[in-house]
Amino acid sequence: MGKKILHVVNISFVIPYYLGEQIDYFNSKGHSIIIACSPSKDFFEYSNKKSFTPLPLEIKRSFSIIKDLVAIFKLTMYLKNNPIDTVVGHTPKGALIALISAWLTGVPNRIYFRHGLLFETTSGLKRIFLKFIEKITSQMATKIICVSPSVLEVSIQQKLSPLFKTIILNNGTCNGIDAIKKFNPQNVSKNRDILNGLKERLAPDVKIIGFVGRLVKDKGLVELLDAWKILSEKNNKIHLLLIGPKEERDSLPEECISYARDCKSISILGLIKEIESYYSIMDIFILPSYREGFPTVILEASAMELPVICSSKTGCIDSILENETGLFTSITPEDIAQKIQHLLNHPNKAKEMGKKGRQFIIKNFLPKSIWESLEKIY
Repeated sequence: MGKKILHVVNISFVIPYYLGEQIDYFNSKGHSIIIACSPSKDFFEYSNKKSFTPLPLEIKRSFSIIKDLVAIFKLTMYLKNNPIDTVVGHTPKGALIALISAWLTGVPNRIYFRHGLLFETTSGLKRIFLKFIEKITSQMATKIICVSPSVLEVSIQQKLSPLFKTIILNNGTCNGIDAIKKFNPQNVSKNRDILNGLKERLAPDVKIIGFVGRLVKDKGLVELLDAWKILSEKNNKIHLLLIGPKEERDSLPEECISYARDCKSISILGLIKEIESYYSIMDIFILPSYREGFPTVILEASAMELPVICSSKTGCIDSILENETGLFTSITPEDIAQKIQHLLNHPNKAKEMGKKGRQFIIKNFLPKSIWESLEKIY
């Protein structure tokens, strides 16, 4: 008999990354998927596309006692009136609200999906508070799933959750990567015409370096833009694509935004849903992030045979094989610029890294084994 599984997230942007085709798999197995999320047009459109039950629930990313208590009350009332087998909370905020409500109503299976460690880039009282939230949420969970080996390692070191509850799925990730159909360079035409709206048309010999993610300081974008100043002084045959949504929290300084907006060799494209076409025209992928859970975008880029440059911080360190599928960089403008230039100077090495990256993804991160493991847990 199929189970009723409720996922709780705060914004619809993350649903395709955290769940995506997994929803189709669980539906095909006879399970019922409900997703609680802050209401938005995208949320309801995606629920129609993927055939899950949408549960509008206002969940702010920042902590607010009154609004969070309202969310807990509403979710608790829903769970009292609608028997659920498993509640899955994603991210610290979504999980806290989900698991308090699930614990209060006696839901037997309460899962905390630890997608990252927000406290890693904080200090002082805020760091203490965020670690406290991690520990409280973990106490109410029956199982904590860490998305990467390094997140699991830090969770144990920091004593965030009991060891017997804390697990990882295979080699990491929360949903796997569809490297066979979607993120397969053989299935995606390499067409630069998708960039016709840029500031200037790119010549065929211009190398494209791509970043995909939230446009915030945590992603190392301040340092990447400073690195770009170094690179573009010496090389006029390069172009930087910044793909992802802007956010008020941890937003970039205005001078960074102005520079990126005015620089002819940088294009800010915003959030793009069908991202594989953009990976196909990139030559190098970069993510100099200060913290990650397990960066799905790196796995996607590797599946598309792109050499990757990333930091060696939590999450990122698990996503490449150093000097085989990509390069680690320190989060300094000088080192970022040096690593990009190195791959530009050695195109054959970069191409070989991309091919090995795809092999790495196919060997370790195909979705079906992840979904089968989750089905057993749920």
